[in-house]
Amino acid sequence: MSKRRLIATLLINNGVVVQTRRFKRTNVVGNAFTAVDFFNTWTVDEIVILEISNTRDHLDRFEGIVEELSRRCFVPLSVGGKVDSLAAATRYTRRGADKVVVNTHAVERPGLIGEIAGDFGSQCVVLSIDAAPDPARPSGYQVMIDNARRATGRDVLDWAREGVARGAGEVLVNAVEHDGDKRGYDLALVRSLADALEVPVIAMGGVGEWRHLVEGAVEGHADAVAAGNIFHYTEHSTKKAKEFMAAAGLNVRASQFYRIAMPRRPKYAAF
Repeated sequence: MSKRRLIATLLINNGVVVQTRRFKRTNVVGNAFTAVDFFNTWTVDEIVILEISNTRDHLDRFEGIVEELSRRCFVPLSVGGKVDSLAAATRYTRRGADKVVVNTHAVERPGLIGEIAGDFGSQCVVLSIDAAPDPARPSGYQVMIDNARRATGRDVLDWAREGVARGAGEVLVNAVEHDGDKRGYDLALVRSLADALEVPVIAMGGVGEWRHLVEGAVEGHADAVAAGNIFHYTEHSTKKAKEFMAAAGLNVRASQFYRIAMPRRPKYAAF
């Protein structure tokens, strides 16, 4: 049986880590480097970092952050944010990204998925889908883009299938109405994709308790469960999350404490 992955997500707005609720920025969490050092220490399985600023003004700074994070990140690093071309994906991979996350621009130009997969392989392409309830769609959900500000009218399951057919190696699904609400994943949404697709599905959006991670894997059939806010506010959070998942019977990679040689008062590069 394959291991269920625990993924930490970082949302970067104007160069800093932020918390969101239903895709609206709320409070500033802090420094991305501090967060990654913490995740490394407790061996989270993967890290996803997404640039969610309203403009492209901060992309150069974000690329610098990605490069610095990749130097200190000991697990796979997925990077997304305004990936609108093969050139943009190439810049992120050259900065150290192991995978590239595509969302809005893939919906607007689906051929983008194949272009990236053609150069880097399907394992490098993560299709991120932001989903909102829509009873008029066959799956009951429609695809939202542009930080969930624009409705597309596209059915979530239809788009997921097309994205995989075009070369996406994983699908990251986030329920707009659950984002930051701490009520758990939209299990019906996650399960509908996990049961229909032949690639791994990552559940995201709504984790407020450790049991929600287990529900995402068991009831949602997700291959991986992702969370952000809860990890920033709970001491030794990824370790506790892994232990809870293991105690529930999930096959997860053991959480071990790794001592990392870090200065007592690290001075992070300014971008």
